[in-house]
Amino acid sequence: MRFSIIIKILGILLMLFSFTLLPPAIVAKWYGEQEVAIFGYAFLITLVTGFISWAPVWKVKQELRIRDGFLVTVLFWTVLATFGTLPLYLMTNPQLSFIDTLFESLSGLTTTGATVITNLDTLPKSILFYRQQLQWLGGMGIIVLAVAILPMLGIGGMQLYRAETPGPIKDTKLTPRITETAKALWYIYLCLTLVCFLAYWLAGMSLFDAICHSFSTIAIGGFSTHDASLGYFNNSTIEAIGIIFMTLAGINFALHFFAWRHRSVKHYLNDSEVKLYLWLLISISFVAVIVLYFDSPYNLSESIRYGVFEVVSIATTTGFGTADFSIWPHFLPYLLFWTCFVGGCAGSTAGGIKVIRVLLIFKQGIREIQKLLHPNAIVPIKLGKKALPERVIEAVWGYFSVYVFIFIAFFLTMLALGLDLPTSFSTVASCMNNLGPALGDAAANYADLPDAAKWILCLAMLLGRLEIFTLLVLFSPSFWRR
Repeated sequence: MRFSIIIKILGILLMLFSFTLLPPAIVAKWYGEQEVAIFGYAFLITLVTGFISWAPVWKVKQELRIRDGFLVTVLFWTVLATFGTLPLYLMTNPQLSFIDTLFESLSGLTTTGATVITNLDTLPKSILFYRQQLQWLGGMGIIVLAVAILPMLGIGGMQLYRAETPGPIKDTKLTPRITETAKALWYIYLCLTLVCFLAYWLAGMSLFDAICHSFSTIAIGGFSTHDASLGYFNNSTIEAIGIIFMTLAGINFALHFFAWRHRSVKHYLNDSEVKLYLWLLISISFVAVIVLYFDSPYNLSESIRYGVFEVVSIATTTGFGTADFSIWPHFLPYLLFWTCFVGGCAGSTAGGIKVIRVLLIFKQGIREIQKLLHPNAIVPIKLGKKALPERVIEAVWGYFSVYVFIFIAFFLTMLALGLDLPTSFSTVASCMNNLGPALGDAAANYADLPDAAKWILCLAMLLGRLEIFTLLVLFSPSFWRR
């Protein structure tokens, strides 16, 4: 393990992260808020800590190994989330405990969107902006940005990209050089955010709200500047824009890259994962609309409006709300929650198990049925016309089995802490899938949960964001052996 280069990278990342505290300070200055000082202190503390870490090892030039990449990735999220608590911990209204600030910071960076803060409408604009910015930075993963910058400092980045990129197939690069890949992803991310912002603004949002909600929409985060979320605006055009951009953000960004490079959208319709993703959104939306129309106070147009929005919001693990789906009739609340387990496409900003994994598990099930009938047959699993290596299938099943075991362990622990069944199930599901909204005692927010539950849910958010193995590999004795 090359600890000197790891400390150097963390120092650089902390110094970079410190500059992200300046935009909220500018917002505070613009609106005449006293939080300017809070962000100033947080900026100095983070910058100085990063510099102190970097200075003793700034001359070190080594290539990262795969183990170093995993350790840096985990430390990156935990360290940045810890320093991200500073503005929230220093503010006086509301005054939050450390675990509450860590929960909020980690929820932002992992794009979970679960919150312990109430009365959002009364919060200073700078704090609201900071929460949204955390999600935007976490959406694509600041590590991808770091991959584009670190090579210029003499540090390789492929190991970080492999450890951070979501999805089962991690070796695919969009361009020959990983730095170009990271830059391409960020250009696309930035352009989608800009177009989303303009659409929200033209649809009637204020300039501030449009910027903030474009951040959390493209990041598939779900934080809002209002307690009522997007429902605050009561504007069907804004909701339609949200549906479009949540759907786009849930698609593999590699496909967006190819669409931009080749000026074509044909490949979207030829992609097996996208086809299943869109089919799930449409079919579950249809079920939700039918149930709401026949067994709720909504008329047909309201059933379509609220049903489709909530399905897309929950299924993509965004977590925006226009209605309280937790009180919807029959099985609908749990149907929506089960969709978040699938989540979005690999390589997107969405959470969940990922559509591609669910598709491969289904194909594996079909193959097992075929092999029962034809024991000696060789039946490859294909995506499109390409047969996948057995190693990929093994990795998917390994991920799924570990995911299930961890979910059950967290779920039982929450029950042991005294939480009821709906609260325990929904909070663990929400945090592991980086969704945000929950049922039961956490339907409004997570503020009233015991501190022990919040620590568990912080771990669940981190596991979900890092897709489990990136974190679990650190607990393997062989990881630390020379």
